[in-house]
Amino acid sequence: MRICGIDEAGRGTLAGSLFVAGVVLEIEIEGLRDSKKLSKKNRFRLYDEIVQNASFHIVESSAQKVDSLGLGICLMESILEICTQVSADSYIMDGNTSFGVQGVETLIRGDSLLPCISAASILAKASKDREMERLDRLHPEYGFAKHCGYGTKAHLEAILHLGYSPFHRQSFKLKRLLYPTLF
Repeated sequence: MRICGIDEAGRGTLAGSLFVAGVVLEIEIEGLRDSKKLSKKNRFRLYDEIVQNASFHIVESSAQKVDSLGLGICLMESILEICTQVSADSYIMDGNTSFGVQGVETLIRGDSLLPCISAASILAKASKDREMERLDRLHPEYGFAKHCGYGTKAHLEAILHLGYSPFHRQSFKLKRLLYPTLF
């Protein structure tokens, strides 16, 4: 049975794109696990091995698209695109929601339980890592390579002092930015 694992990276970031990946493994790959439990070096190594030994599709939704359509719509559209681009007998999304996409099952902690979801997690996270390294070269003052766009204290301080870059999600309303004197 061909199972397509689906996972995302960048859902909760303040900057950069949302990446959603779908993967059907053609062979067993050693070392697959939740991407958050791997070093960046191992994610990149496994990324190369996965793309050589799997059917896959990665969807990128820019910060502007997330701002325009909303996170839920971007996730739904990405999952639908994966279902049309990757042939499988079943589709399983990591987490507890398929964002309204019929025929997609969900599995909480799926990125730790199913190798195909682990592989999707790795493709999505490595894609996000690479994007943030590229954005860091364009705007080193934000420290994108260190925090990968997440709302760390240093990242919030940079936004307070510098304002948003063209790669920030401006639809995310942050109390720290709206009420800086309270923090």
